[in-house]
Amino acid sequence: MAVPKISIRGLKKRFGSKVVLDGLDLDIGAAESVVVIGGSGTGKSVLLKCILGLLDPEEGSIKIDGQEVVGLSTREREAVNTKFGMLFQSAALFDSLKVWENVAFGLVSAQKKSKAEARTIAIEKLAQVGLPPQTGELFPSELSGGMKKRVGLARAIATQPEIIFFDEPTTGLDPIMSDVINDLIVDCVKRAGATALSITHDMASCRKIANRVAMLYQGKIIWDGPVAEIDRSDNAFVDQFIHGRAEGPIRMQIPV
Repeated sequence: MAVPKISIRGLKKRFGSKVVLDGLDLDIGAAESVVVIGGSGTGKSVLLKCILGLLDPEEGSIKIDGQEVVGLSTREREAVNTKFGMLFQSAALFDSLKVWENVAFGLVSAQKKSKAEARTIAIEKLAQVGLPPQTGELFPSELSGGMKKRVGLARAIATQPEIIFFDEPTTGLDPIMSDVINDLIVDCVKRAGATALSITHDMASCRKIANRVAMLYQGKIIWDGPVAEIDRSDNAFVDQFIHGRAEGPIRMQIPV
């Protein structure tokens, strides 16, 4: 069988006495789009940060193209991370840089391209997400929320990454703009032939961008299957979550 693009086994991460990831297993194949769903505070962002090397797990294995990345040196980690692109939840644009400079950031800093070449690529990527060339001369403060997401997506694909991560890509957007961003994600990932891993609690987004869905609950993946099968998962936790029901096996922890 083909080596998974991302393979995670027995991943554990805790903060003090709080266990966030508790033996998580997950495989993601090449050119596959997997969405991890789960409630707020279930560890979706922690999972991403462990894969990206921003957090060190206490136990477990994370392999990228068959290479173990847990415990790598800084230089080795940087080499692996050149395969990655990322669309952050808040777009995370640099306020002091023009839009084209934001999109071109990885091209200049990691790939050492000239500013002229990087600018040309940045304008091409902005066009790919539906933004005209003049947008490149604006600053992030001049953009709407939807435009910022588009710029963030353009930056995520600018370096032609093999793996793209999407962190709550539709947060803060209205339903119409959310659907526009979902369509752009599907198109951009398909064009790039990239593997995609997204985390979200937006089920409309999940249904649009996923090939496969995995639900994270109490530190483990409790269901994993094709997005077309999610409505007949026969899993009470999944059923409660995707329909947003207050009653069910998932109990929200309310501070007192």
